Amino acid sequence: MAKKKNSVQALIGLECFTDFGVKTDKAQIVFFSVEPTNISVLSAANIDVKIHHLMMAFSMIPNLEIIAADSAEYFDSNKAYIRRRLTEETNPAVRKLLNADIDFLDEIQIGMSSARQFMFAVRFRREKPEQIFAAVNRIDKVISEHGFIVKRMTVQDVKRTLSIYFGASICGESIPDIEGEEYFELGVKK
Repeated sequence: MAKKKNSVQALIGLECFTDFGVKTDKAQIVFFSVEPTNISVLSAANIDVKIHHLMMAFSMIPNLEIIAADSAEYFDSNKAYIRRRLTEETNPAVRKLLNADIDFLDEIQIGMSSARQFMFAVRFRREKPEQIFAAVNRIDKVISEHGFIVKRMTVQDVKRTLSIYFGASICGESIPDIEGEEYFELGVKK
């Protein structure tokens, strides 16, 4: 008997994208993008206030989760490939271009090295869509009232984050809802 091959989607339990976020085999997850605060310019008292506001938000939304992720992909594998090509390349003009590529990738990576994305996530296990909608609006309001600039992430925002996390896209280009759908003319009768 042949083994069934699992897709990445099945392995991580992702079923589909919804109006509210992502539906997995265990829950529906709604993501909120949070604008980071540069605490290096705040006084100790203001940092304490921010921490207190975060604690208050968590006490009002006990199932709130924090996610901190890179907001851009790293280029280590690209640079390793170029370095390997450099060892094989004999043409001086091509070697010069390969070195310029490494310098360019280093420059981009340095510019993005501190680029972080902060998100809050809430899991809904058995709630109906109208209950999720009401809860999402309440959560958005609570987080905002505690001094955080927050926005519920759209499907495209979630896709971009997942594509960067899983290395499917260097810049987080949009990924289709259905893998390979761009190769078929759906809905066209012949």
